[in-house]
Amino acid sequence: MTDTTTLRRTPLRDAHVAAGAKLVDFAGWEMPVQYAGLMEEHRAVRNAAGLFDVSHMGEFRVAGPGAEAFLQGLTPNDVAKLAIGRAHYSALLTPEGTFVDDLLVYRLGREEFMLVVNAANLDGDFAWIVGHPHPGCEVTNLSDETALIALQGPRALAILAPLASIELAPIKYYGFAHGEVAGTPALISRTGYTGEDGFELYLAPDAAMHVWEALMAAGSPLGLLPAGLGARDTLRLEASMALYGHEIDRTTTPLDAGLDWVVKLEKGEFVGRQALLAQRERGLTRRLIGFEVVGRGIARQGHALRKDGVTVGTVTSGTFGPTLEKAVGMGYLPIALASVGAEIAVDVRGRELPARVVPLPFYRRPR
Repeated sequence: MTDTTTLRRTPLRDAHVAAGAKLVDFAGWEMPVQYAGLMEEHRAVRNAAGLFDVSHMGEFRVAGPGAEAFLQGLTPNDVAKLAIGRAHYSALLTPEGTFVDDLLVYRLGREEFMLVVNAANLDGDFAWIVGHPHPGCEVTNLSDETALIALQGPRALAILAPLASIELAPIKYYGFAHGEVAGTPALISRTGYTGEDGFELYLAPDAAMHVWEALMAAGSPLGLLPAGLGARDTLRLEASMALYGHEIDRTTTPLDAGLDWVVKLEKGEFVGRQALLAQRERGLTRRLIGFEVVGRGIARQGHALRKDGVTVGTVTSGTFGPTLEKAVGMGYLPIALASVGAEIAVDVRGRELPARVVPLPFYRRPR
């Protein structure tokens, strides 16, 4: 049994307890895994809106005249093309081209950036970043000074707009702006990890409870529910978003994972570039695929993927998709078996479930 007294808590922990959340140990944090129930929370996000506490995520500030050049050499996406007020998805890579972590890069100013990293890798990521020479810039860990609330779903804009001091509709996907929410200063970002429209609000921890309660009061009549990490995982899997420790880790490259669009090999040198150039020259030997289970049964992480009785890969994530109403998963297969339509099987405790390779993403929100 986990000793919860040693776990870190977000500033919203009392709100979770009051809402009847089931709290679990996630990466050393006491976090809500569900409130009313995973299925109900998942469907609320797809059909109305859900409110997530993701304050366990890490935020770093990189600032100074050398900031752009430093991040350009540290990450594979093209920081020079990132405009002020825009964010992009990127990564920290080893010299072998594999993932240290994935992250978001926000351009706050000409010489100022914010990096958002996974909670489980926070300390290691910070050590990795400051361990690389960074002349002309300072790297600061702002994680303890930052709370993060994610409002996700088709009604997110309608819920947030009356509480915001700025006009939200012009903010494009992966754009952000500074404003106030319920009278509280916040960085308002049109990003998320659910496959739906929505906003992520970066704000001071001592203001988080006030903003959370204001959002719940404004959103409840529109179907807003608090949502836990359980729904966050099924939502991101339906949207085929990679999760560190599942689809990506220190054994996988962006090319293996189908994240080629993050890698700008033509921009110049960055950590991992030579290895990725060599991999591209050799050609891929495996690729991340999506599959659906044919018939009854659910695939889970770690189950073997099999072809003609031979293990050919491993499930990286698997679940029953509440929106899809079927069991789906992702995993790595040899290139020769990775074609859409290929018939495979999933070994679930000695029982082979028929499965079929299908296109990704499993779910794409209506436009």
